[in-house]
Amino acid sequence: MDAINRLLVAAREARENAYAPYSRFSVGAALLTADGEIFTGCNVENLSFGLTLCAERVAAFSAVAAGKREFTGLALITDTPQPVTPCGSCRQVLYEFSPDLWIISANLEGKQQMYRLQDLLPDAFSADF
Repeated sequence: MDAINRLLVAAREARENAYAPYSRFSVGAALLTADGEIFTGCNVENLSFGLTLCAERVAAFSAVAAGKREFTGLALITDTPQPVTPCGSCRQVLYEFSPDLWIISANLEGKQQMYRLQDLLPDAFSADF
């Protein structure tokens, strides 16, 4: 199974663990490290909405906690008519580690869209100032 399919399967499985009682918008993410390991995440909501975490950041923070700092790909799965992109906060967090990250977004019906993080976050905030 190629990397994209592995990521999509992992993201779909992660989505099943989402905790989204308020928005009912469950998201699964799977992040591929430079050495081929996959870290997953799901969104976790909180009644105090500002404390909610997106699936992409959960996956990224899990990878960082395991000592990984270089990522090559990210898959997102949602139950929406069209695939979605990461929010601005997630884009910035991912950019910190992998400006060249590719992102595949899909819905449960199999529609897919591929992006480059740099295209989704042009002129990103970086330490190169």
